[in-house]
Amino acid sequence: MNVLILSAVLGVVMMFSGILLKSKAAVRNVAIGGMGLLLLVNILEMCGTVFFRINAGHMLGFDRFALLFNTTAIAATLIYLLLSARDIEKVGVNYAEYFALIFFIICGITLSISFKSLLILFLGIEIISIPLYILTGSDKRNLKSNEASLKYFLMGSFSTGLMLMGIALLYGATGTFRTELRLGPDQLPTAMMLGGMLLLMFSMSFKVSLAPFHFWTPDVYDGAPSVFTSFMATIVKGAVFIAFVKLFGDYFAVLQPKWQFFAGVITVATLFIGNITAVFQQSVKRMLAYSSIAQAGFMMLAIYANTMDSKEGLLLYTIAYSLATIGIFAVLIKMNDYTFSGFNGFAKHQPLLAATTTIFLLSLAGIPLTAGFMAKFYMLKSTLATGKGMWLVIVAVLMAAVSVYYYFRVIQAMYFREGDDPKMVVRPAFKWTLVVLAALVILLGIYPNLITFWIYF
Repeated sequence: MNVLILSAVLGVVMMFSGILLKSKAAVRNVAIGGMGLLLLVNILEMCGTVFFRINAGHMLGFDRFALLFNTTAIAATLIYLLLSARDIEKVGVNYAEYFALIFFIICGITLSISFKSLLILFLGIEIISIPLYILTGSDKRNLKSNEASLKYFLMGSFSTGLMLMGIALLYGATGTFRTELRLGPDQLPTAMMLGGMLLLMFSMSFKVSLAPFHFWTPDVYDGAPSVFTSFMATIVKGAVFIAFVKLFGDYFAVLQPKWQFFAGVITVATLFIGNITAVFQQSVKRMLAYSSIAQAGFMMLAIYANTMDSKEGLLLYTIAYSLATIGIFAVLIKMNDYTFSGFNGFAKHQPLLAATTTIFLLSLAGIPLTAGFMAKFYMLKSTLATGKGMWLVIVAVLMAAVSVYYYFRVIQAMYFREGDDPKMVVRPAFKWTLVVLAALVILLGIYPNLITFWIYF
């Protein structure tokens, strides 16, 4: 509850800071300080210190898992701001308002991962989505940004309609919005209940860009300002996946035999389409968009398995994927050429940035000694433990092998090809933040318990 109230307040504060503070450096410092404060109060709530005690009518539940994910999401957002806050001012004139929207998104994330009512889930998803529509179209001078924003809004509205229809059907079948779906030993699910469940699955699949509901993702990620693509493809996607797991792992657990096959088919389609299409991309930014679809396929294994191991793995996967992708986009934003050839000779001119980018790419590919490897291992292990997911594991391993090709294309361009100096203006603080980020990726690859330990203690 600490973060829910404070993030909404800080969002309003950031709106007024655009009027009261004339210096962009001051606005940036307020935003970074506010995010640090959110991280502190959430850690305090994990330790039992709650500043705001509000009766939510059993519609919200801040359990250990939700608080831990909130901590990691806020920490990842803080790292994102430290790396990219200066680049946000290049997007447009509404500098403070962009930060305000990010704080409102954190508020929506908190609702989405703590819901105990389908109404709260809907509110959380929408509080996340509406600011993202605005951030996607924030570069008003760029027609691709305007097109991406319109496409995102239309597709998002359509998926929201599916979600509302699903919630309405479930309410009609159960008479409650509470996430406590129980069936008697001899009671069969009704057609209305199954229809509502499938509509919610399709709607959530839209939100996290799972195939075949992924068509908006490449154009939106490519058209949005790169600095915001980094945020929406990582922290936001991870939060919606946590809500997805909570919905189907808790609310629809009794119907798992009905939806597990659909989850498996969506997983295979997502892994195949995301990885195969990424191979043929000529833009690194667009390749990362298809890569995010492929990574969503791996995350979907947690929903298919629906065990505590899979939830641990999803938490680790979200952190590993977010840290690596934020790091890569932080470097990409500084470059003028987003094609693979734009990275030619990068290691010669920027050796430190090339080394950290390589670590991030290796993590996304799932190479051992990186956090990405351990995250994929958790996903595969939990799927095998179901006793009927061998076919999914085989597909996932094959597609992970395909992903190595397009990630290594960037590494090959950086180290084995000649190119011009990209003439990047990079501060020492930026470089050292990337080094710390790369070290975290390796540390979590060696000691993943540094994260999963806190679920239980």
